[in-house]
Amino acid sequence: MPKEAKPKRKAAEKAEKPAKAARGKKDPNAPKRALSAYMFFSQDWRERIKAENPDAGFGEVGKLLGAKWKELDDEEKKPYIDQAAKDKTRAEDEKIAYEGGGKKSAPASGGEEDDDDE
Repeated sequence: MPKEAKPKRKAAEKAEKPAKAARGKKDPNAPKRALSAYMFFSQDWRERIKAENPDAGFGEVGKLLGAKWKELDDEEKKPYIDQAAKDKTRAEDEKIAYEGGGKKSAPASGGEEDDDDE
């Protein structure tokens, strides 16, 4: 006797689960991540590229920006790299301040929290 085909249920079970249910909600007060040098370049050049290529869609503008970025030499990229370094410092400082003030962590100096118990 031939075996009966079992119905495939795995795909149906996966489809029922919400895709982003495991993710928690992001804190609106959390600091923004640092931008890369390329992102600063993109912000600076996007309008120029769109003006030069008015018929280009979003993806095409992105491709043109990527091509332009690759054409730049290190000296032309330097201002964007410097901006990215400053933004990285800003993001790190904001993250430290956010984690220190917004979330409870182990006390660094050892004794500021839990003084009420003594």
